[in-house]
Amino acid sequence: MSKQIALALTAMVLASGYSVTEAADNQTVEENLGDVVVTATRSHKREVDTPAATEVITAQEIKESGAQTAGDALAKVDGIAYGAFGQNGAAMGTMANDVNIRGVDNGTLVLVNGNPISWRGKYDLSAIPADTIERIEVVKGSGSVLYGSEAMAGVVNIITKKKAANTVTAGIGNSGQQHYALNVGDDRLAVHYNFSNWKHGVDVSKTNILLGQTRTNVNHVKKQGAGISYSLTKNLDFLYNYYETESKYDRWVTDVTRAEAVAKVGDLFNSRKYETKRHITQLNYHDKNWKASLYWNDGTVESHGPTNYKKDGTLTEAGAVQRNPKQTDYDVFYNTREKNITYGLDFQRRWKVSPRTAWIGGMSLQKERYQKLAAYSTPKAEKYTRNNWAAFAQLEQKFDDKNTGIFGVRETWTTGAWRSQNYNNLSASGQWLHKMDKANNLYVSVAQSFIMPTFSEMYCATGAGNPNPDLKPQKGINYETGWKQNHHNHHWKAAVFHMDIEDNIDASWDDKKSRYTYKNEDFRNTGIELACDIKSQRPLSYHWGATWQNPESKNAKKGYWDRKFGKVQLTGGITYKKSKLTSNLSGSYLCNRVQTPSAEHSFKAKPYFLTTWHTSYKPDAAQEITLTIKNVLNRHDVISHSSSTYYDAPASYMLNYTYKF
Repeated sequence: MSKQIALALTAMVLASGYSVTEAADNQTVEENLGDVVVTATRSHKREVDTPAATEVITAQEIKESGAQTAGDALAKVDGIAYGAFGQNGAAMGTMANDVNIRGVDNGTLVLVNGNPISWRGKYDLSAIPADTIERIEVVKGSGSVLYGSEAMAGVVNIITKKKAANTVTAGIGNSGQQHYALNVGDDRLAVHYNFSNWKHGVDVSKTNILLGQTRTNVNHVKKQGAGISYSLTKNLDFLYNYYETESKYDRWVTDVTRAEAVAKVGDLFNSRKYETKRHITQLNYHDKNWKASLYWNDGTVESHGPTNYKKDGTLTEAGAVQRNPKQTDYDVFYNTREKNITYGLDFQRRWKVSPRTAWIGGMSLQKERYQKLAAYSTPKAEKYTRNNWAAFAQLEQKFDDKNTGIFGVRETWTTGAWRSQNYNNLSASGQWLHKMDKANNLYVSVAQSFIMPTFSEMYCATGAGNPNPDLKPQKGINYETGWKQNHHNHHWKAAVFHMDIEDNIDASWDDKKSRYTYKNEDFRNTGIELACDIKSQRPLSYHWGATWQNPESKNAKKGYWDRKFGKVQLTGGITYKKSKLTSNLSGSYLCNRVQTPSAEHSFKAKPYFLTTWHTSYKPDAAQEITLTIKNVLNRHDVISHSSSTYYDAPASYMLNYTYKF
């Protein structure tokens, strides 16, 4: 029944976009020039004039959707497949919520104010509070020419607020949920603190193993963060943010089928607690012609907990200690720690040579450091470093009033790597924009991309990994053509794309040995995207989007092209505004999908339907009451995409009260 309800609700959301068209055309609405996008070309442009598939999520849209984190805000974006490991954005250390753009696992570069924040290609968007975000710019397709490694499938740029209202928020929800937030500031200063907790456990995974079956329960999911943003001058901004996350994964025996197994139903198979602490510091300068940034990112990740049973159901040494306290061998207590540091400089200069010609040129330098810290499961500490250098240039040439070309090139090279494992790469891109009229544009884009192997992929972050220091960089090329229209209150976007990636880096799991190795494989994807925003002066506004794609990968073990993720994605949202009340219902439906093990053939997975209903009521200018319901239909959907199975949390609610002072 829930499947039929999901399909019906999705159809209603999509159909509603058309039902309002005739009425909207009869309104007198001022011409909307669209949002301004900076990320796609490193310069200010109207979104309709940007020769790339782009999405801009404003602070108002984030608030109306009920998103509490950057991860929530991105979960229902057209063309993005959402992946998670538990409720409240729970993260298994560096295994956090992923932004998979156009089917590429590791090809999204995440920026804050134009500066990279990821650790060895990893990030946790659920740690970034939504109320600190001014807007999010999503650029699909390769961004390597402008931003370097990692930007293979796209770029997510989170622009933070430079000023803040004075507010305090307190909230409660089911399953022991708590939320507290404080924002203080003026027109130059913004200080914030956020805390969220999901105390009670939620079953997120079931796994068949040699002894029988286990289930994993996630509990005590805590997140807190604090930060300050200060405009030193009109051209110089300072930012510091601190994020801390904690989550506990308890794995219990639910079925025993192996006669030799000692384990019993209800026994604790193993337990893991994951803790992360990270610091983001930035100093950003900007004027009409110059942009320059200094940034520092560092943080630690630790995981620890006992393993009581082996996969066959026999006791480990740690389990034997629990059964017989006289034994003192804690051999199988799991504990790993790591520290990552990246800091660097990025600057660019813009030259307006003539009314039709403009150049952008710049350089970047990043120091990257990865440390395996000594721990119970890591007896030997190790450290790896390298210097990442780049020089880039972009020419924008307006040939006539209707045709503009943008051509870019970037040289990237590394120095100082261990074993002289250095890389260099030259990437190029070309884009063509044809202005049909003031409201309609066509574009064509061809861009190369690449991703360097991270230290953890080459030298293993955990004891379960096999080192592969000879990994090759993955290289790709993205072809895309599209159409954009801003007509009155209708914003249309369409794109057709094809991606080819050689030596795509992915983890290959050996179930018999319980170990993984990162290896190179090939990847390809072809797809079509269509979306429309209808922003009316009447109480109702709409958004809908549809994506068809066919992501496939081929590795040495399989030797054939195998499917990944899902072929069809439908997204939609309805917003109602009247007087003091605002209500928004949004959803993302991914179907014709598969889960893809690294060494076995992909298998069908049921569609997921992510839904959120957020309602806000303002009794007066100083007070606001909000109710957010997630997983409105209480579906038991799988939200992972590999061989592991992780489920979305059951229906939940959060009631918040905000006071403005």
